[in-house]
Amino acid sequence: QCRLLLCCYLIIHRTSPDALFYVVLFAASCNQVFQVPEHIVKPPGEAATIKCSHNVTAYDRVLWYKQVKSGQLQFLGYTYTNMHNPEPGVDVKLDGNADKGQTCTLTIEVLRTNSSAVYFCAARSTVYGEPAYFGQGTKLTVLDHEVKSPTVKILPPSDNECRKKKRSKRKKTLVCVASGFYPDHVSVSWNIDGQSVTDGVATDSAAVKKDKFYTVTSRLTVPAEAWFNPQTVFNCTVNFFNGSSNNPYSDSISCILICFPAEKYLHISQNAKLSYVVLIVKSCLYGVFVCFVIWKLQVGLIISHLINSPGRE
Repeated sequence: QCRLLLCCYLIIHRTSPDALFYVVLFAASCNQVFQVPEHIVKPPGEAATIKCSHNVTAYDRVLWYKQVKSGQLQFLGYTYTNMHNPEPGVDVKLDGNADKGQTCTLTIEVLRTNSSAVYFCAARSTVYGEPAYFGQGTKLTVLDHEVKSPTVKILPPSDNECRKKKRSKRKKTLVCVASGFYPDHVSVSWNIDGQSVTDGVATDSAAVKKDKFYTVTSRLTVPAEAWFNPQTVFNCTVNFFNGSSNNPYSDSISCILICFPAEKYLHISQNAKLSYVVLIVKSCLYGVFVCFVIWKLQVGLIISHLINSPGRE
């Protein structure tokens, strides 16, 4: 399946004779660049290798870039067919072949903390003006302390918003917070009743670091009727790459546990039972009163009959 690339222009300055060229990303037909792995997490001193290949006919250059957190791109060098040209002063090793269907590699032989960045490869033709096609990127983190998994919690809409059912036509926003993790190799996804959803989802573009650990938030906005449905379950899953594998961490929430907590059900149930008991007692007392009135009337009639009987003259 072909990838759709964003339209934009990047101007890359170099000190070599090929001093200035344009990198163009646009809607490609079936031209693809394959870059692996997506994530690398390693301690300092080890080596890391990124592989890149493409299927673009007549393209015979693979260029390498390093993007730091500020967003700036640093040109690292390129491979032309099987000739390797790293930039002066750049501590990387280039290898492989840049032709279609072949594989190029970039290796950082000794990782340092400043090696942490996102690395991109791009396939390019030697013909000036032809577009360059980029890979999806490899995020590399060189660890400076221990790996720690995230804690995931979904925060419901505010109590005020949740309980005002008169406003049921309004939207409700749930917030998923993943906190206390390191490094920041995470992705967030939502599902409702087991079905993946993307509409109404807004996730932070980058995790925020506080002290040694990261926090990221994602918001899901849904129609109020979906939230107030007591059988609907909302789930937030955070996939965390720990250096060897992706691991899911999740939390779930339902309105029935928030809008109608057990304490409220118990309170309502107890009130109902008490009301029922009071009603029964009142009914019994009323029945006793009626029986007493009837008995008194009957006794009065008997006494009156005896008094007025002819035999008592």
